[in-house]
Amino acid sequence: MSPIDWIVLVGTIGFIVFYGAWKTRKNKGLESYLKGDNQMKWTTIGLSVMATQASAITFISTPGQAFESGMGFVQNYFGLPLALIIVSVVFIPIYYKLKVYTAYEFLETRFGVHSRLLAAFLFLVQRGLAAGITIYAPAIILSTALGWNLTATIFLVGGLVIVYTVSGGTKAVSLTQKWQMGIIMLGMFLAFGIIMSKMPEYLSFGDAVRVAGISGKMDIVNFSFDLDERYTFWTGITGGLFLALSYFGTDQSQVQRYIGGQSVKESRMGLMFNAFLKIPMQFFILFVGVMVFVFFQFEQPPLLFNKTAKEKLEQTQYVDEFRELEEKQTIVFEKKSEELPKMLAAYDSGSEAEIESATQSIIALNEESAAITNSARELLKTALPDNSSKESDYVFLTFILNYLPVGLVGLLLAVIFSAAMSSTAGELNALASTTSIDFYKRLISKDATDSHYLLVSRLFTLMWGLFAIMFALFAQIVENLIEAVNILGSLFYGTILGIYLVAFFLKHVKGAAVFIAAIISEITIIASFFYFGEQVAYLWYNIIGCGLIMILAVLLNPIDGQISKLISRK
Repeated sequence: MSPIDWIVLVGTIGFIVFYGAWKTRKNKGLESYLKGDNQMKWTTIGLSVMATQASAITFISTPGQAFESGMGFVQNYFGLPLALIIVSVVFIPIYYKLKVYTAYEFLETRFGVHSRLLAAFLFLVQRGLAAGITIYAPAIILSTALGWNLTATIFLVGGLVIVYTVSGGTKAVSLTQKWQMGIIMLGMFLAFGIIMSKMPEYLSFGDAVRVAGISGKMDIVNFSFDLDERYTFWTGITGGLFLALSYFGTDQSQVQRYIGGQSVKESRMGLMFNAFLKIPMQFFILFVGVMVFVFFQFEQPPLLFNKTAKEKLEQTQYVDEFRELEEKQTIVFEKKSEELPKMLAAYDSGSEAEIESATQSIIALNEESAAITNSARELLKTALPDNSSKESDYVFLTFILNYLPVGLVGLLLAVIFSAAMSSTAGELNALASTTSIDFYKRLISKDATDSHYLLVSRLFTLMWGLFAIMFALFAQIVENLIEAVNILGSLFYGTILGIYLVAFFLKHVKGAAVFIAAIISEITIIASFFYFGEQVAYLWYNIIGCGLIMILAVLLNPIDGQISKLISRK
């Protein structure tokens, strides 16, 4: 990177860390540290909720997902607006009425301490691991692409977050996330503008969309009922609904963002902000990836985007085979360069025969190019069996480093760091709150002073930050990164959501029945995923887990008394 890019990157990140620590330096009590003294307005809540969910994985991996598979991933979010409406109507008033610090305090008032601690424990497990992934994901990609030391990069990302999260708590997280989201969206819009400006002069915006559509990248909605189809309208509107409902309604990393609002109205408006803007934002990020794909139809792409892995492959005995594949790719690219203008001219002329002929030619060349790419990736697996990176995760970063002008490279890298910091900060803050309130205060020290709990919360924030860093150091991501986080959530969110839905809507069901039902449900979901993982799209596990616990709780409720006695004995 150029010196200007370094100045932009360091200056942007340094400002965010300093601003968050300085603005919240006067936090003196637990109420202020964990709930921001209930002073946050809907704009801060809305941006904070969005920033917590939009991790660095979103801005690195999602464009690569679209580059490879098209716009279909946006279906994952189809159920989100409805979920946020339900959370606003059902969850928020209850949390405000009970004046809770965490989402899990409510469960004790309904079912008893066992269910509260179980739900809190499930949250700590999945969100603690997810925090490690949100650090590891940008660190592994940035270190590979920029030649940085991976361990140092992980400590850099994690350490910066720990500084202002330990210092300022919820208010620091929310205040910094406003700036981070501003930087993120500015960077993405600038990147999109640069992509379009680098297209051939004769290629209009409509032509670019047409090229993407012919290449199968603009298939937004899939109405297939196949269970092994990962992203369809039905998985999004049902599984996505349950995933979003559990995430926004019961996940402390999100609940903590909006229970610090000035009122129920402010919290609801913050969530409605996300209900209106989340799908358009994801659509835009995916569309950026699709336009990167179109760009590389006119500019020859590398056969492997992971530059470090490619260099290692070239040092092995398979280098000659790789060179042959590169030559084949060049030939296909040159043919495509000749056929694409013909196809666009055919559309301008309106000749259906010419359009059909040109379109089929482009489709055939795309299939040939995809086959060459797959062969290169298989060769990489053979040559470097320990390499677990996903090629698509390096697509957008490659474009940033090779094609953006000086200054914007630093800004886009600041976007990646900002997204990593914003989501990780929200997670650490929530993990510390849950550990402090649901476990330490409830089980260990019930009557300590406010200053004591404040100190403990800060120590737990530091502890979870170090845990996330340690997990990141040993993490191995085998899926596309954006999918890895959603898969991890889907294994736990259904069970947690089921506990809450029983609490809200099945008033006759008691605590012991729910507790055992939740344990059985979670064991079943995890076992099913490892056994049927490839046959059932992961979003369905949110519905299965939720439905299973509700059914089991109703069936076990008649013997709740006996179950309660057994639990009490233990």
